[in-house]
Amino acid sequence: MSDVKPVHRALISVSDKDGIVAFAEKLSALGVELISTGGTASLLAENGLPVKDVSDLTGFPEMMDGRVKTLHPMVHGGLLAIRDNQDHQAAMQAHDIAPIDLLVVNLYPFEATVAGGGDYAACVENIDIGGPAMIRAAAKNHEDVAVLVDGDDYDDVLAALAEGGTTQALRRRLAQKAYARTAAYDAAISNWMAAELDIDMPPYRAFGGKLNQALRYGENPHQQAGFYAGDKARKGVATARQIQGKALSFNNINDTDAAFELVSELDPEAFACAIIKHANPCGVALGDTAADAFAKALRCDPVSAFGGIIAMNQKLDAATATAITDIFTEVIIAPDADEAACEIIAGKKNLRLLLSDGLPAPHDDGLSVRNVAGGYLVQNRDNGHIDVGDVACVTERQPSAAEMADLLFAWRVAKHVKSNAIVYVKDQATVGIGAGQMSRLDSSRIAARKSADAAEACGASAPLATGSVVASDAFFPFADGLLSAAEAGATAIIQPGGSIRDDEVIAAADAAGLAMLFTGMRHFRH
Repeated sequence: MSDVKPVHRALISVSDKDGIVAFAEKLSALGVELISTGGTASLLAENGLPVKDVSDLTGFPEMMDGRVKTLHPMVHGGLLAIRDNQDHQAAMQAHDIAPIDLLVVNLYPFEATVAGGGDYAACVENIDIGGPAMIRAAAKNHEDVAVLVDGDDYDDVLAALAEGGTTQALRRRLAQKAYARTAAYDAAISNWMAAELDIDMPPYRAFGGKLNQALRYGENPHQQAGFYAGDKARKGVATARQIQGKALSFNNINDTDAAFELVSELDPEAFACAIIKHANPCGVALGDTAADAFAKALRCDPVSAFGGIIAMNQKLDAATATAITDIFTEVIIAPDADEAACEIIAGKKNLRLLLSDGLPAPHDDGLSVRNVAGGYLVQNRDNGHIDVGDVACVTERQPSAAEMADLLFAWRVAKHVKSNAIVYVKDQATVGIGAGQMSRLDSSRIAARKSADAAEACGASAPLATGSVVASDAFFPFADGLLSAAEAGATAIIQPGGSIRDDEVIAAADAAGLAMLFTGMRHFRH
């Protein structure tokens, strides 16, 4: 028996009505009987299409503000009946149930209601019940019924019907998408409710997303990968428009996200630039102009910046674009770019330019998920933030105003450096970064070495770390890391504190004439 199934009757009930009239017109032209609900039925009728309201099918009017309209055996029997099952066919004849061969449903806009700031009642009211029930029914019976939850598939179904009917392969593919859609929908609802009820770690956790982009491969060529948008819209790489350049890779997306999250932490009134390589910053700076910020960021580690990701917190202008295109860069991301900057970047056909129309809100909540063998580690995203009023000076010497500004800047950068992290800053620019070492002492030494290398590259007479401040993402367990920073030229330290040897470390700072702040907050980033 052929696996091709003709479509004689279709039930259409959509919240997002984009393209539905044109699709229904083509179905009708193919001789398909149309059944619909509420606003969808009215729209089709207004456009001259012969359509039967679902209430005529069920014998019941829509009731309870539309909450009850398709939850009826005449609907679900038509969707669930197995066509070559004699008992099912007998039940259909006994109860005058006609088969439904095609279901076209998209869901109430729950995610959009949440994203738009809807109150609790509005969000609950936008939880679809009948839609998921019908989708799951049709998807279960995919050997006989085709289910459409995405307008992107309208043309594929029409093409199949023009050839006589839907194939088994098409119906199975549509069923998989349907179950994935309801799963993502339920994930959005359950996670929203957990947040509303202040349940940090619910007994069951689901995650959903929609494919933004299929990627050539993952972190390495032997790994498959895709880029999915989550149910909570947040400005950044997932919402940015790619203006030009070749397709983004897995590593491009990962690093671009790291760059943009970092730059969003910095003074929004200043010009800021972050250069990222392998998800670690290799230069971060504030400047008088965007071009000045880029130049200062590049000075920190021009070697590592080669083939990196550049994030700006202000509109990209021509001068900055010219400077950036002088070095090999993979991606630029910024809130906006002027026409002249876009023209300059267009001269580098492979250079990706992403415009986000804003910055990610650094204090937003959210979840961080990591796969481990047999499960997932889930935590709140690190949106911790400290300011001048949150720190305590624990040394005899107080930092100067300039040191305090640099200390807070260094702390915000250190949050985005892989642990163990050491960051030297001078005049609102990084001058040495040590990342990801097993020993904090080694991170200090690497940062100091990079400072010396950068000085040599720009012709400075002394390492750039001379007269700098230093941030450590976690406490110094011994005084050696702190003393290494002092030897490199640091005059002030910011760190969480909390070691059993804090007194020893404070004494060493006092002996060296350093100012030291405790934040009381750690920023491990593994």
